[in-house]
Amino acid sequence: MHKKRIAALGLAFVMAAASLVGCGGKSGGESNNGGTSGNADTVYNTLYGSEMATLNYLNLADIDHMFVAANTIDNLIETDAHGNLIPGLAESWEQSEDGLKWTFHLRKGVKWVDHNGEEKAELTANDFVAAIKYQLTPEYESPYAQNLFGVLANAEEYYKGISGAEDENGNKYPEIDFSEVGVKAVDDYTLEYTLADQIPYFLSSVVYVVYMPVYGPLVEEYGKEFGTTNDKMYYCGAYYLAEYEPQVKHVLKQNPLYWDKENVHISEIVETYNADAATLGPEMVKRGEIDYADISSDIVDDWLSNEETKNLVSMSRPQTDFSYFYLFNFNPQFGEEYEPENWKKAVNNENFRKAVFHAVDKTPTMAITAPENPEDFIGTTITPKTFSSNADGKDYAALEPFTEINKGSFNADLAKEYATKAKEELTAKGATFPVKMLVKYNPNTTNWDKECAVLEQQVESVLGSDFIDVIVEAGPSENFITEVRRSGNYAFMKSNWGADYADPETWTDPFYQEPGDEKGFSYAFMRTAITEGTEAAETVQEYFNLVEAAKEIKLDSQKNERYEAFAKAEAYLIDHALVIPYGVSPAKYVASKLDVFEGEYASCGTIPNRRYKFQSIKDHFISMEEWEANKKAFDEAVK
Repeated sequence: MHKKRIAALGLAFVMAAASLVGCGGKSGGESNNGGTSGNADTVYNTLYGSEMATLNYLNLADIDHMFVAANTIDNLIETDAHGNLIPGLAESWEQSEDGLKWTFHLRKGVKWVDHNGEEKAELTANDFVAAIKYQLTPEYESPYAQNLFGVLANAEEYYKGISGAEDENGNKYPEIDFSEVGVKAVDDYTLEYTLADQIPYFLSSVVYVVYMPVYGPLVEEYGKEFGTTNDKMYYCGAYYLAEYEPQVKHVLKQNPLYWDKENVHISEIVETYNADAATLGPEMVKRGEIDYADISSDIVDDWLSNEETKNLVSMSRPQTDFSYFYLFNFNPQFGEEYEPENWKKAVNNENFRKAVFHAVDKTPTMAITAPENPEDFIGTTITPKTFSSNADGKDYAALEPFTEINKGSFNADLAKEYATKAKEELTAKGATFPVKMLVKYNPNTTNWDKECAVLEQQVESVLGSDFIDVIVEAGPSENFITEVRRSGNYAFMKSNWGADYADPETWTDPFYQEPGDEKGFSYAFMRTAITEGTEAAETVQEYFNLVEAAKEIKLDSQKNERYEAFAKAEAYLIDHALVIPYGVSPAKYVASKLDVFEGEYASCGTIPNRRYKFQSIKDHFISMEEWEANKKAFDEAVK
């Protein structure tokens, strides 16, 4: 589940990048079949600017780098272009009457292939069991173990038992055998999941990486080395990773033994590394060297008004599977020059948080990536609008607990009032002013630096530079999430979360932390307030209590009650400025030879939205006019 711009480059760098591309063949392949590259030798060329930490999809928490896994490993269930669940590796499935058992019937004849596309084994139910066992093995440090706790029967108990964890009384959890965990290969083609309790959203969660298979004998052979190189893993998806040279190139080739080969229309995908991909991409598009690039806000107007480039620009597909928000870090782990102890005093003060909460004007920052209609993408809640509805069809984000919140948060006068209160209270506690607020951004994420610059200007303008000193600093371009967010190396930062399943509980994961779990998913570290007994402890505990109460409402017949309870918890989180909702990803401007409405889509799980299956390369870049026509046709098909 799971977050994240750019200096001008010299001509020498542009020429150097050009020399790196071209070895993947002619961009776009050969045109056939009415301007679309079909199953012929079609190559899709693009750039990437940040290397993934590992190929091991069961140990890769950074969803921004899940592209390879999404295209080389299939799920039990897929989604179509409209978000409907359709058969994948499982041809059919059913749920027991008590709702505690799901049985999936696998396709026969699905093959695992290696990095040469050669057959290695047949996929069986045992491969799904092996994936769960891997994630629940503490020494592998899979970030997904927590996704299984409370979902699969005895998953948490097994993990804590073999990890040597202790309960709140200092007693070690008893060890149990893995056979007691709720996953079982009934036979080679029948997979059974037994749930810890009724889980209303379980089926929608199966499209996520947590339920991907892995070839068990290979994991046993390589252990921690599994997935460190492309020849130390097998593939069962539409593509296999033929070449993997970190910070040089990734080459994905069509899997010749793929079970659904007729729906794979791109024969090869070539990703070429360049740390300045965001800046170089548009120039390489103009020279016909790559098939995709983001068009940043500082050049989009020129591109749209220029006869030579206006028909190269379209937009990405609007998404609601990710929500963006500003985090307050309750466990600062940054350098002394940024005064972490002073920040800790400030962030635990509710009036200080509310001052910042009401000082943030989201419109100018959102306008950087969505200049024409920023208000369409601004959010007032963590859960995006239209994400899910209750039993009466009412949008969750419009439920009664959000009535006042949905009126918006920016209010300069109110921000100043809270700042005055905060200054008096914090001074009495020994805090000094201005409070240094360290804001980090990933230099590889287009426009993030510009957003931070606007944020700095507006917050200091509203609250005064004598109250707060917003310090904007670039983080590392590699392993940004690990080095910054997970390590607590920031004070305030825009982050995000992708929905793992179609239920509001998924949006509590970045914030809720169980007792004894100080890091959780390493967002904000709010439980630190409780363990250290700081000023915000009672507020944080009450939020946790509300989440726990909502989680206890499980029956389908109680859907309205469940949604109302989660809405109450989320509203409390926002009302007490423990987080600042920001919005959803705008449909960004791009240059692309793909019709984005052809591919898989999901409002949760994030994996389907990264797949190239079903898509085909056009012999031209999609224009805005064509994009709008494609969207209209897509919308009409939904009706």
